[in-house]
Amino acid sequence: MTLATVMVRSSAPLARRNPVAKLLAATVFSLGTLVTLDPLTPALAIAVELALLPLFGIGYGTLLRRGWPVLLSVFGVVLTVVLFGADRSGTLVVSLGPIGVTTGVLMVALGLALRLVALSLPGVMVFATTDPTDLADALVQNARAPARFAIGTLAAFRLVPLLGQEWQALTMARRARGIDAGGNPLRALRLFASTTFALLVGAIRRGTRLAVAMDARGFDNPVRRTHAREQRFTRADAALVAGAAAVTALMLTASVATGMFRPVLGG
Repeated sequence: MTLATVMVRSSAPLARRNPVAKLLAATVFSLGTLVTLDPLTPALAIAVELALLPLFGIGYGTLLRRGWPVLLSVFGVVLTVVLFGADRSGTLVVSLGPIGVTTGVLMVALGLALRLVALSLPGVMVFATTDPTDLADALVQNARAPARFAIGTLAAFRLVPLLGQEWQALTMARRARGIDAGGNPLRALRLFASTTFALLVGAIRRGTRLAVAMDARGFDNPVRRTHAREQRFTRADAALVAGAAAVTALMLTASVATGMFRPVLGG
């Protein structure tokens, strides 16, 4: 992240909002896509999220660079549902040998894919525009979260970039030792699993050492802590949460009005 990017984000109107307010708004907005299985509600949610991106100071190119794993997951979800989905109702669209792709299975796949994107975008928008230190301060001051939890969250955010560096180091070290897939997909899969396990073990060890070091420095002290930076929850922050709730209600109303609403429970 460059300094110019930080300055743009800090000057964007929604990027300046309180971290707790942004978290609440994202949670409320995401709930609308979790209560229904229809594709209309998440499609409307994605349209709203993309329209709000400039207000968060995030460019569409930046979103694409950061969100490509989500698109890869969407492809996997669609492929899995099309191949193994139980709902084969509706009109037959194409036949792939013994597998019949119908309009019913396509609607289910489309709904799940859109829900995945709609649920992922708010998280990207919030955490890409929130300083981890501000988030920890806001959790303690505004959400009344325990300081141990908030500071642990801050430490986790600071350590996330190290995972990518460790993955690269593990891959290069194994390649230097002659451990390589060599174009074999099965060996590549086994190598991926073993590297992931090594990364997980390293993360657990680092987290344990960090927890002990933080406790030794008094982060678990029950004495009330002071804060260098005050986080205010203003009327604009409350308006952001209320606006998210209002837009969510409008999306669900539109889904019900069009007859596409399919509740998750009992639907």
